Amino acid sequence: MGKRTLSLIILALLLFSTFSVAFAQSYRFSLDEEVVHVYWNKDGTMSLDYVFTFTNQIGAHAIDYVDVGVPNPNFNLGSVTGDVEGNPLSDFQNSEYVKPGVAVGLGGRAIPSGGTGKVHVAIGTVRNVLYPDSKDDKYASGVFAPTWFGSEFVSGATHLTVVFHLPPGVQPAEPRWHAAPSGWQSEPATALDDQGLVTYTWENTAANGSSKYEFGASFPAKYVPDSAIVRPNILEPILGLITGIVSLVCNPCSLVFIVIVAVVGYSAFKTRRRSMEYLPPSIAIEGHGIKRGLTAVEASILMEQPMDKILTMILFSVLKKGTAEIVTRDPLKIKVADPLPEGLYPYEADFLGVFKEDTPKQKMRTEMRDLMVNLVKGLATKMKGFSRKETVDYYKNIIDTAWQQVASAGTPEVKSQKFDENIDWAMADKGFEDKTRDVFHSGPVFVPSWWWRYDPMLSRQPMSTTHTASTMPSTPSSTQGGSFSMPTLPGGEFAAGMVVGMQNFAGNVVGNVTDFAGSITNATNPVPKTTSSGGGGGGGGHSCACACACAGCACACAGGGR
Repeated sequence: MGKRTLSLIILALLLFSTFSVAFAQSYRFSLDEEVVHVYWNKDGTMSLDYVFTFTNQIGAHAIDYVDVGVPNPNFNLGSVTGDVEGNPLSDFQNSEYVKPGVAVGLGGRAIPSGGTGKVHVAIGTVRNVLYPDSKDDKYASGVFAPTWFGSEFVSGATHLTVVFHLPPGVQPAEPRWHAAPSGWQSEPATALDDQGLVTYTWENTAANGSSKYEFGASFPAKYVPDSAIVRPNILEPILGLITGIVSLVCNPCSLVFIVIVAVVGYSAFKTRRRSMEYLPPSIAIEGHGIKRGLTAVEASILMEQPMDKILTMILFSVLKKGTAEIVTRDPLKIKVADPLPEGLYPYEADFLGVFKEDTPKQKMRTEMRDLMVNLVKGLATKMKGFSRKETVDYYKNIIDTAWQQVASAGTPEVKSQKFDENIDWAMADKGFEDKTRDVFHSGPVFVPSWWWRYDPMLSRQPMSTTHTASTMPSTPSSTQGGSFSMPTLPGGEFAAGMVVGMQNFAGNVVGNVTDFAGSITNATNPVPKTTSSGGGGGGGGHSCACACACAGCACACAGGGR
């Protein structure tokens, strides 16, 4: 019995020793911080600069190698440099664990069990990273996913920062970012670096070191050589379609996959659609304080109201000032005061200038487009140094107050008067159409004194309620003796006239409003969609040899991985 017990004890000690050695040899660490600067160079290549801060767990294997994923195999291994806490490294190889990737040997600078270290890795040249933008063929698109690590090796949250440095020459109003990953801020911080390059910065203090996050940007292709832009073979989509059909026929279960892809694709489309707005990126640069003194039209642009509403707001503004009147609606003819009075806003004078002569339809559309582009860019200049969020909140409060004054009016006369006084700010509300219907759903509406300039048929209608000249300004129907009669309309008819009138007016001036808005967006901030053709940072189609579960990605599978 003694010999048997002794044998069992020895066996247990051997097993425990083996287990302890195996445990000690495993990699386990936290990635406290990861900062990557992505330089889109003027020759169309990419340069990467990573700084990783690792904390090795007690009892874990020393971090002696760091495998850094590269977007695709077209990188120059000789361009790789690195250091640990400022001490240079010299061991750089093609990674056996991350394909494509670089294995960075830390040598005598390995991070020991329980230790913390900062590893800096720079990859000077990566080619074939730019693709044609799917929204605008004059733009180049690049997408990049920072390297990440296998979930069995890394634990805890990671403070992840990704900084895009766009090519030299790109102006702040020209580029645009793609939709951010879920859980990140919708818009990156925009600034200029010490070289004067436009930068987009995404930051997340609670990122996951084992997750893939994809970021993208587009900029005018003229800033890089055309030869640097990868243009997929035209036959690839056809071959992909044929492959998909064959797969579906051979495996009906693929239909489920297609449905899932369709749902995900639609969701991504909605996200991108949200980014297709006409404000230039410079307005999104963080500033401080409120920009006061904006007109209702400018505030509406800051809140990215539809173009048909913006045009109608300008129309109502010049009608109220008595500088124009609609002669006929179909065909649209507007009579402009000559000479124009002083005190008009520049965009109002430009607006009237479009109608001053019998301008051909196409020329009118072009001039109106230029007017709106200048208005948007002028607002961007005014907003420099100010906070967009704070400014939007400020003007939303003005809009809410305007509607409160209208809604709280005790009589139809006062309600109509308050609506007239506040119509410019009321129209700046995104819910203007619905609120107008709600406020005037019943009862009479005493139309504004200038309404006849908007509705030429109104002067032919019988007049009803009488108001004194002290409460309402004079109109062509004014009577002698200081009082006149103002026409009334049923509330529902008035509200419908406002809403439909906006759509009809814009359509008569610029044709297809959607196309018109798109032409402005293309000039100020045309936001592209991130597509498969734009996957410049997505890797070369290889899967990792370890547990990253990635395909066509830039990833790292372990802190050393061996």
